Order: sequence, then C-alpha cells, then structure tokens
Amino acid sequence: MTSHENRLSRRALLKKSAAGAAMAGLTAVPRSVLGGAGHAPPSDKVNVAGIGVGNRGWQVIQMMEGHNIVALCDVDSNYLAKAASRYEKAKTYRDFRRMLDREDKHIDAVMVATTDHTHIPISVMAMKMGKHSYTEKPLGHSIHEVREATQVARRYGLATQLGTGAHSGSNYRRVVELIRARAIGEVREVNVWCDEAWGNRYRPRETPPVPQHLDWDLWLGPAPYRPYHPCYHPIAWRNWWDFGNGRLGDMGCHLIDLAFWALDLKCPLTVEAKGTPVHPEGTPLWLIARWEFPTRGELPPVRLTWYDGGRRPPKQKEHNLPDWPEGVLFVGSDGMLISHWGKHELHPREKFADFQPPPRTIPESIGHAEEWLSACKTGGPTGCNFDYSGPLTETVLLGTVAYRVGQKMEWDPVNVKAANCPEADRLIRRAHRDGWTL
Repeated sequence: MTSHENRLSRRALLKKSAAGAAMAGLTAVPRSVLGGAGHAPPSDKVNVAGIGVGNRGWQVIQMMEGHNIVALCDVDSNYLAKAASRYEKAKTYRDFRRMLDREDKHIDAVMVATTDHTHIPISVMAMKMGKHSYTEKPLGHSIHEVREATQVARRYGLATQLGTGAHSGSNYRRVVELIRARAIGEVREVNVWCDEAWGNRYRPRETPPVPQHLDWDLWLGPAPYRPYHPCYHPIAWRNWWDFGNGRLGDMGCHLIDLAFWALDLKCPLTVEAKGTPVHPEGTPLWLIARWEFPTRGELPPVRLTWYDGGRRPPKQKEHNLPDWPEGVLFVGSDGMLISHWGKHELHPREKFADFQPPPRTIPESIGHAEEWLSACKTGGPTGCNFDYSGPLTETVLLGTVAYRVGQKMEWDPVNVKAANCPEADRLIRRAHRDGWTL
C-alpha cells in the first residue's frame, strides 16, 4: 500500500468502530475517530461538494443545503454559475479532479449527479480519497464499474447512497411490509414497467462548434471521442450506448429496487432480453428483459420481468389492473399487489376489501439525502448503500448486456462473467479512453 492508502485503511477501521459506538447509543464521536480535521463530528455539519449541479444535480444539492456546500463542479459553466449564485461561499471548478486535489482538506463528502458514464470515475476517485459518496442512479455505466465502486466503498468504510429517492418514501416501506407479511402469499413472479423509451439513433453528421460554456472533452470523460453536437448535452445522451443504457438503465434502479428490497433479491441466475433490432450505437425503442433468481433461505425462486417502450405485462389487462405509466406488480399465491411511486393496491379488490395491513415494522426515513448526511457524521446505516445498490445496479445492467449479445446468459457473480457467453465480456467491462482508467 502507499502511505495514502494505508492512512485511508486505518481511517476505515476507525469509522467502523465509530459506527458501532453510535449504534450503541452514544451521541458524539470525537473528530479524531472520524479521520482528522477534514471530517466533522456528529455535532457539526458535513462539508459537501456537488459534482454535476445542473438538472437533477441542482435538485439534489438543494436537499443538502442544511449542511456546508463548500465546492461546486460542472463541465457546463451555465449550470455552475446558477449554483454558485445560490451557494456564494462555495469554490467552483470545471474539472472534478482539480477540485478534489485542491479542496481535499475541506471536503467530507461528494454528491455526484453527472451523466451515467462519468459516475464511477468521479465517485471512485473521491472514495479513494476518503470522501463519502451520494451517487445518482444508475450507480455505474458498466457492471465492472459498479463492482469496483462497491468494493472501494466497503474497503474504506464510507457512507454511500444511491440516488433512488423512492426507497426512502413511505409507500415503498408499506409495500415491503405487506410482501414480507405474506399479504398476497408466496411471491414467485414480479413484473415491472415504464412507458417511455428512446434510442436507435446513429450519431449526427453535423459538427457544430462547441459552445463556450461547455468543456466537451471533460463531458466525454471515459467515453470514446466524438465531435460535439447539441443532441447529446444536456438531455438526450441516454440515447447512445457510449453514455447511457436506455430506459432500463435510466429507470430500472428506481422501480426494480422495490422488488429487490421486498423479496431480498441479490444476484440472478440467468438473464435474457429482447427488443427492437440491436443498434450499434443507439439504445432500443422498446425492451423486455427477464431475470431468474434462486431461492433465498425459505423464499422461493423469483422470475422478474421488465417492460418499457409501451409494453406491458399480460396480467395487467387480464386482471383489469390500473394502467399506470410506471408500475411494479407482485404476483402472489393469494393475490396481487400493484404499486408505483406513491400508491399501491391489493387485488382482487373484493378479496381485500376488509384487509387490515400488518403492523408497521420499517421506520419512516428522515429523507434520502439527510439519511446519507447523517451516516457521514455517525457511521450509521443508509437504505441504498452500495453494498445493496451495487447488486441492484448490476442486475439492471445485465438486462442491457443480454439484449445486446442476443443470448440468454448464465450469470457468475463471483467472477463477474456470463459463464456461457464470453462475447459479453466487452460489455461487462467497457473500455475507457486513455487517462480515465479506474
């Protein structure tokens, strides 16, 4: 180990000790236990750096402004200027690497809300410097990236949170309680859907000049070089494999999260997918992906299916279920439960007309961002830490890999490989541009 890594490993061990003390009921942890002057004790505020502060990042950083916003970073100077006008004391940067280097002693934690393909290079660099990480979904652009982030967070004992805010909402908690209480019996089937999809595009032929407010090379990050075009930034980049993973990569972590949590899912045995003809550059206009999960203790095996681009599970029409634009349908031996972000229903309605929900066993969250900020100070738990959200994201991304190789894959999570499909290796571990290796 380098002296820097040795110091961080010792810090991780001490943080775990601090977390145990906090969980035992202690109300304060000495600053020295949490790693020195750059880390605040529970009585102080967390020093947060926002990386990617436009659009979703702008929303998330405002959830954290009860703490100290000490630095802001964005490749788009327009977004950066807007954020800086609200957080006047924060230092501003275009390049996250320069920010982390110069502000190392002042930053406790980072909020990463950049494009999907830059999540992990940023988060991993920050975590290797001992910074806690709140990273927007999906956790990474490839399965190898996700596994790397999960291992780094665990190695350094950091507080992490995936930006799947519905996990901290009351509705998801009530659904998990119902499924675990066997309100609809034994669940062996789950269907998840999301209406919109996009993609199947070739890159544009026009090569307009890069606007002055955008650092295009930094925006590309680890992706292969291509000329700038306004169709990529700031919105539609998920149309292309180089930057995103289509609708499944966009919304899968949000919706499949509910099934993962309620049914204690981890790694699938197999995955297969179909959609519009595979495009060399663009994501599919519609996709259906299916994962098979093994038994977990006394819980039976589960088949989970994803639909997007207007596709729906047949049972929705067969049983006259609500036609919500997004949904999660649990099919049990004694009934069905359908849910979206803020509402759920038990079906058949007549069977559950007098149903009394089980006692609440999952406490309400203090808020998705605040939960993470509290963990940064105390070492306490978060609902979507990378140990949980890593396998969730890997599962989601496996759906896009199976679609692109056109084959049912047998998943080997230990070796991070499709046991029967070596051609999937190039998608499981995507090549990074020179200078952007993890």
